[in-house]
Amino acid sequence: MPSADTLPGLSYRDAGVDIDAGDALVERIKPLAKRTMRPEVLAGIGGFGALFEIGKRFANPVLVAGTDGVGTKLKLAFALDRHDTIGIDLVAMSVNDILVQGAEPLFFLDYFASGRLDVDVASRVIEGIANGCEQAGCALIGGETAEMPDMYPAGEYDLAGFAVGVVEKSALIDGRAIAPGDVVLGLASSGPHSNGFSLIRKIVERSGADLRQTFAATTLGETLLAPTRIYVKPLLALLRHLPVKGMAHITGGGLSENVPRVLPDNVQARLTRAAWTRPPIFDWLQRHGNVADAEMHRVFNCGIGMVAIVGTEHAERAMNHLTAAGEQVTCIGSIVARLAGAPATVVV
Repeated sequence: MPSADTLPGLSYRDAGVDIDAGDALVERIKPLAKRTMRPEVLAGIGGFGALFEIGKRFANPVLVAGTDGVGTKLKLAFALDRHDTIGIDLVAMSVNDILVQGAEPLFFLDYFASGRLDVDVASRVIEGIANGCEQAGCALIGGETAEMPDMYPAGEYDLAGFAVGVVEKSALIDGRAIAPGDVVLGLASSGPHSNGFSLIRKIVERSGADLRQTFAATTLGETLLAPTRIYVKPLLALLRHLPVKGMAHITGGGLSENVPRVLPDNVQARLTRAAWTRPPIFDWLQRHGNVADAEMHRVFNCGIGMVAIVGTEHAERAMNHLTAAGEQVTCIGSIVARLAGAPATVVV
């Protein structure tokens, strides 16, 4: 065996990590992040840590944090070589989550990992992240790009995101005020959002469908890749005008498992399936997967991406506010007294 002295010297590039590519990506990210800046940002991209000042707008601020990924929806992005909107999904999953407690998203950080860094692909992903941050009104103040040879198949990557928001302690939304007689409003989704894609991919595989086949006005793949809707600005505006008793982001677990997360123990959300129009993609998935109704409601949002619960006296004004802000909103049910042993949410 030759001695180490006689072997050629190794570099990080020889091990599969291209530092220059990472530096080039950082330079591309800087103008994208700059578009999202807020005045509270003291130091953003480029340092060891980003600095953000809460300021004096809040008398008793409570920070609300959330983290999530995009899941196996990424597999469709790889298959179609579409990387420009998956970053919007990443932001949406976290900012919509912290929104339900009344929090205004302040800043966002991302984690992008791949076996070999493709600067062009990574730039498209992060441009989507910046677009999502602009939609949510939060600043992209940092993140991490990890190049890890042998960890991922060629051409694939993984994503995670982290959002931090703030809410006045007295304005926290925790659902405790929800009572029988309240109204459940549903805000339309843009499609499956970023949940249920392991089942979706199984259905597509079983059906033999081509992701590039025509579906509605576009293709099946584009319909499934439609980015998660970000509800931050319309709902924060609503909170400034009317009291909202509870909100639920309809993610993994669907309607039947997410709405109960905001309900007191003594009430039930009774949702009327005929009250809203389910997008055709969910009909396609149910038909080609032979998926039971209960499973559809437990896995997918079925066309409702966010739920807001308000008092009857505020329902009409709330719907008008949200409609004026560009949301498609429907009264999808009501809150009733919950009998012993009954489920917290039913879809009838």
